[in-house]
Amino acid sequence: MISLHRHNNLLHPTTARRVVLGVRKLLAVMSSTLVNGGGVEASAPATADGGVRDFYGEERATEDQLITPWAFSVSSGCTLLRDPRYNKGLAFTEKERDAHYLRGLLPPAVFNQELQEKRLMHNLRQYEVPLHRYMALMDLQERNERLFYKLLIDNVEELLPVVYTPTVGEACQKYGSIFRRPQGLYISLKEKGKILEVLKNWPEKNIQVIVVTDGERILGLGDLGCQGMGIPVGKLSLYTALGGVRPSSCLPITIDVGTSNEKLLNDEFYIGLRQKRATGKEYAELLDEFMHAVKQNYGEKVLIQFEDFANHNAFDLLAKYSSSHLVFNDDIQGTASVVLAGLLASLKLVGGTLADHTFLFLGAGEAGTGIAELIALEISKQTKAPVEETRKKIWLVDSKGLIVSSRLGSLQHFKKPWAHEHEPVKELVDAVKAIKPTVLIGSSGAGKTFTKEVVETMASLNKKPLILALSNPTSQSECTAEEAYTWSKGQAIFASGSPFDPVEYEGKVFVPGQANNAYIFPGFGLGLIMSGAIRVRDEMLLAASEALAAQVSQENYDKGLIYPPFTDIRKISAHIAAKVAAKAYELGLASHLPQPKDLVKYAESCMYSPGYRNYR
Repeated sequence: MISLHRHNNLLHPTTARRVVLGVRKLLAVMSSTLVNGGGVEASAPATADGGVRDFYGEERATEDQLITPWAFSVSSGCTLLRDPRYNKGLAFTEKERDAHYLRGLLPPAVFNQELQEKRLMHNLRQYEVPLHRYMALMDLQERNERLFYKLLIDNVEELLPVVYTPTVGEACQKYGSIFRRPQGLYISLKEKGKILEVLKNWPEKNIQVIVVTDGERILGLGDLGCQGMGIPVGKLSLYTALGGVRPSSCLPITIDVGTSNEKLLNDEFYIGLRQKRATGKEYAELLDEFMHAVKQNYGEKVLIQFEDFANHNAFDLLAKYSSSHLVFNDDIQGTASVVLAGLLASLKLVGGTLADHTFLFLGAGEAGTGIAELIALEISKQTKAPVEETRKKIWLVDSKGLIVSSRLGSLQHFKKPWAHEHEPVKELVDAVKAIKPTVLIGSSGAGKTFTKEVVETMASLNKKPLILALSNPTSQSECTAEEAYTWSKGQAIFASGSPFDPVEYEGKVFVPGQANNAYIFPGFGLGLIMSGAIRVRDEMLLAASEALAAQVSQENYDKGLIYPPFTDIRKISAHIAAKVAAKAYELGLASHLPQPKDLVKYAESCMYSPGYRNYR
């Protein structure tokens, strides 16, 4: 069977007629050139001297003559080997090699998927530079999609730091230099007025999840402009590997409105718009067109995940579109959900209820305020107290010091709910002494800010201080695991945003937890998709947190862990998806009816499996 693939979605009528005529001629040509059991010869008839006629005049065309780029492909031979979705490399069986004209195009050996995986992991471990591993994995994803996801699922703890934080941060910084081929859609100011057409250029039509960034606040690295694409690409690979969302239904998008990063603007290899970042009306109009185009093209139930937008845009976008679109901000809501899960789990180690604890944050941006609000909502849910009251257990420190009532006039709107009555305090260590928190949370994006004095003060105030250094990548972490355990003399319960190795202190091995958003967003997204949810609500985030906390076993607690191991992440994601879907049905926001009886089993049945398929 010959399949014709049109690479341009919208053709001018004149061009379309030419294409149709060309296809007819081509089919006539090919019907006369079938040889040796059905293989397809070249795309044009042979000439008398044994060459191939230049059917479209491309060989004779000069550089300034226009030609129409179009192609046909046969689902066999080199075309099959170059299609990452169907390529199996050396795993094609002898029968498949005969049936799909692969004889001679592959070495004679047949390697099953497990042997291919073993070989690739061996090769990856030879790289000493993490960025080289990242590039090798991206190449594999472009070459053999199923093997890439098999590798990621089976070796998640080893490879997660490569495809995600911290290595993805370095990849974004150097994206212009390592860029090979586009892995998502780039929508810039040049596309204003025609974003719907741009979306139609993406070959997949059944999109369920979009991760979009404007590159202004990539991890803790600042404005990386167009090079922030590494984040949506990485996040969506985890949606598939950890949450089982089909890769063909995932779409990474970068909105390029320029960059204020002078280093990038002066970099000859920078791949984005060379202009200062657009703001105000111009920015808002582009985003509004984008949001409406997505809904028009993909429907009401496509999940749009905002990623690494700066504070001033992140809150506004979430507030503006949460009532009209299925939107989720991972930095605000995903981080909050995973941290709340850790706090709920830690109660078995530190005792008491959530309402018994006092929380102090370093950092009052989208992550800090998002976590704080979800904690307040959970306490409100447990105690039935109004959220305005439960917020008083939570204190925030920003660059100007403790957020207090006397600063209300100068605070950004998202900080105002956290301005409590207290004397002004400038330094973090003084805030710790004044507030006497049981939980210290870092979301500042500033490394080395949990100093020895801060950690020692926490240890002097609490038998088991809970210290969460959440900022990414590793270089921006508020303190290291070793510092937390050593300075607290082994008292601290510690978790971080980026991974740290186990630490030995006075003969005891401490295993640091990782408050990684990858625990939450893949399962959360799967729950929304499988229920056909049309909106995201805070109750769904609370359900996800409670589901994750319930997955921490006694064996994990014995090691001082407040998160389960990533080796169980698919099972964890299924349970999170089930709880999120159940909440969507309960709130009347689900559209896939009737509700399945066993949502966990249903979630598992919906998950993408990366095993090779047999071909006829």
